[in-house]
Amino acid sequence: MQLPITSLSTLYAEPWEVEAGPADLREVAAAADRLGFAYLATCDHVAVPVRLTAAMGTVWYDPVATLAHLAAVTERTLLLSHVAVAALRHPLALAKQYATVDRLAGGRLVLGVGAGHVREEFQALGVDFGRRGTILDETVDALKEALGPSEFPQFSGRRFVFRGLGQAPRPARTPRPPIWVGGSSPAALRRAALRGDGWLSQGDRRDQLPQRIATLRRLREEAGRGGLGGPFAVGAISEVLYVGTPSWDTGARTLTGPPGVLAESLRAYGAMGVNQIQVRFRCRDLGELLDQMEAFTDGVAPLLDD
Repeated sequence: MQLPITSLSTLYAEPWEVEAGPADLREVAAAADRLGFAYLATCDHVAVPVRLTAAMGTVWYDPVATLAHLAAVTERTLLLSHVAVAALRHPLALAKQYATVDRLAGGRLVLGVGAGHVREEFQALGVDFGRRGTILDETVDALKEALGPSEFPQFSGRRFVFRGLGQAPRPARTPRPPIWVGGSSPAALRRAALRGDGWLSQGDRRDQLPQRIATLRRLREEAGRGGLGGPFAVGAISEVLYVGTPSWDTGARTLTGPPGVLAESLRAYGAMGVNQIQVRFRCRDLGELLDQMEAFTDGVAPLLDD
């Protein structure tokens, strides 16, 4: 599930999240860990231009700081950046940050990366927005080396070159933490298929997913990387959920009902070739969110197993 509180876009944040803080965030993370959620995710924006704040807001917790903080209150759940705008940073700097998170978390990091979409953010940091895809491709290649087992990684590309430089601590996970690529453009799908260890849908509708997944499978097979499944993760973001019959208006785009009804609907993702789904719950306060998380893991999740 995507963490609440850490981003307050009006497109999805619940009103109660505006006044929530770190203690609430830790409580959600600890509950997710106890209940068996596969991962917790948080997104990445350095700065939001005024023209976008009506939709995006300005509250975007830093993913490195957030995941490192939550590593201390969790033991099992994976910690995912969904997604880090990796082209904004040098891969050695990213490797240092996320290797440290993985070490602190005992090998539970999943590094999700994406191209980004906010032009002003790139301009402020001196990165060519028009070339962000090309930069990200090389950044992913460099990260795979920098997060690997060698204390002195080596990489030589058009933009980034490093050798003879040691970095420690090394990631706890070997040979390295997985890198999942987000995005649904043709370039993002190619990047995920050819360079990544998994793909993160960025909100594709159900009717769009089969074609996206077919493209991933074709690209991987053509490159000799095998098909899908196995170690390659295929993710999707489900509709917003409410387990049970709500006594309040949860909105037209919310999937509601008893566990069996929700499970039947969500199993359609598996039939498409998705092997993990990210969920979000409609709720009016922290207590209702925690109740929804428990209702989902107790009632819905067991019905999703093959």
